[in-house]
Amino acid sequence: MGVSVSDIQSMSRDLLLDAWSEVFKAPAPKGMSQPFMRYFLSFAIQARAAGGLPKGFLKKLDKAARSGPTPKPRLAEGGRLLREWNGTTHIVEVCDNGFRWNAQDYRSLSAVARAITGARWSGPRFFGLKQGAG
Repeated sequence: MGVSVSDIQSMSRDLLLDAWSEVFKAPAPKGMSQPFMRYFLSFAIQARAAGGLPKGFLKKLDKAARSGPTPKPRLAEGGRLLREWNGTTHIVEVCDNGFRWNAQDYRSLSAVARAITGARWSGPRFFGLKQGAG
């Protein structure tokens, strides 16, 4: 068949399924949408045309797939979280039923972050417990 990236955009679902089998040597996952099939097929064709993916990338990808999801950090009761915001250092204490900030109890870190900033934040992200902390 010789599938090219330029052909993929106009292919019907049946042709996409045939192209998938040709490119990946396996049937497409059940329920995969046409836009996803087009995206993955295009990526695979372009990667192969460029000589494949870097070996280091493939090793990292394999390691990540084998290790599973990253465990969430556990916050121990009595622990403290510090966050500087607009020139003020905020200290939040971890309690058995939530969090304490400025002598008030909160059920979630997101509620504390909202009280500090006045905006909707992911509490774990705001306090640096997740990547992309602001």
